[in-house]
Amino acid sequence: PPRSTLFPYTTLFRSIHCPLNASTFHSIGARELGLMKPSAFLINCARGAIVDQAALAAALAAKQIAGAGLDVVEKEPLPADDPLRGLANAIITPHAAHWSVESSIECRRTAIEHVITFLNGKIPADVVNRAVLERGLRKSE
Repeated sequence: PPRSTLFPYTTLFRSIHCPLNASTFHSIGARELGLMKPSAFLINCARGAIVDQAALAAALAAKQIAGAGLDVVEKEPLPADDPLRGLANAIITPHAAHWSVESSIECRRTAIEHVITFLNGKIPADVVNRAVLERGLRKSE
């Protein structure tokens, strides 16, 4: 079914998690926001340009929806004069939730472990596309 058929049923949260491409660019605009219930919150953790930011700011300012939680925005960093910054019902966080001292150490440790595993002639257990890696290894033999 078309995405817009889901919006009238949004009573609490509509969370966005999809890639940004030609068919998803501004796919959530004034029409879709207008279909949401006034009690609903829009959450975007995908890509900023999936949501028409001007339409969202207008909907929030008019209290057409209850609020928005944005981990991404169309233009990053968000300009100082962007209307979203002045709205109490918009929560905006930097798209860097996993950055911490601990995550930085873990990323480095995992990368080193993968290199050591590979140099020992093995394939790391968490390789996403094992078939492509194995095909590449066969070509290099």
